[in-house]
Amino acid sequence: MRVGLSSLMDAGLSGLAAETRAFYGLRKAGRGPGSLDELRTARAAALEPAKTSPAPSTELVGDGYRRVPARIHLPARDPAQGVLLDIHGGGFYMGSAAGSDVRNRCLADALNIAVVSVDYRLAPEHPWPAAPNDCETVALWLAEHAESRFDTATLAIGGFSAGATLAVATLLRLRDRGVTAFRGGVLQFGTYDLSAQTPAGRLIRDEYFLDAYAGAAPDRTHPDLSPAFAELTGLPPVLMIVGSEDVLLEDNLAMSARLAAAGVECDLRVYPACPHGFTGHPTPMARAALDGIDGWLRGILDAGLAAAE
Repeated sequence: MRVGLSSLMDAGLSGLAAETRAFYGLRKAGRGPGSLDELRTARAAALEPAKTSPAPSTELVGDGYRRVPARIHLPARDPAQGVLLDIHGGGFYMGSAAGSDVRNRCLADALNIAVVSVDYRLAPEHPWPAAPNDCETVALWLAEHAESRFDTATLAIGGFSAGATLAVATLLRLRDRGVTAFRGGVLQFGTYDLSAQTPAGRLIRDEYFLDAYAGAAPDRTHPDLSPAFAELTGLPPVLMIVGSEDVLLEDNLAMSARLAAAGVECDLRVYPACPHGFTGHPTPMARAALDGIDGWLRGILDAGLAAAE
């Protein structure tokens, strides 16, 4: 069997590579905070998220044991055709659900869905397992209440960077509970080995976010922390998005191989000339990736609606 990286790239994207490379040639490469002091400085300097119209509602959702803040975007047309549970990125220690408002507003209107974004607790103030606990709480609330609240029981999950890691952890927790409400997941350039034990994981072993998020965890290969070490059978279909220049490319290649070996339907798409976080940048390659995500989600949600009829 031969699998080359080029076979994971759509040949039709080659015409977008030059403009995308030109964008990154003018953009200074960044790196996340390397200490708690740098993290505090970065948080203080972060820009206010852009506003959307209509604005989302903000609610505490969950059960009597745990309630988690969430931002809810409703579609312009009723009823909703599905619900997407969105998990934002930011290295587990930065970001917020509000930072995804613009993209989530677009998704709500383009796909006629409700988008529920989790404001999970951030590290290092709240290390693992705080964030996956919060994401699981919102996912379970949706599994129980989506039909009565949004007139649809068709659910999907999506995550950006750290959010992709948390999305997989959430799907694993739901599977272990026997909850099968979510029909698919979109995973954008997640990190799946936080133990830095695999060759892919060792590429980021010096990153501060690993210590900030893992905290005092005695074993960083715990599958709830590092999904690359999980038993992956029984998960719904996933779409994996990653750039060819992403330091997490090898991690995503390894994770996709493990998913496929476990019998999970996994669609891995590699985008040329793109670094980490590229779908958040104004490039033609990002637009192509986002259009692909929209199309994939539409297919998953349409299949869910058809199955419900």
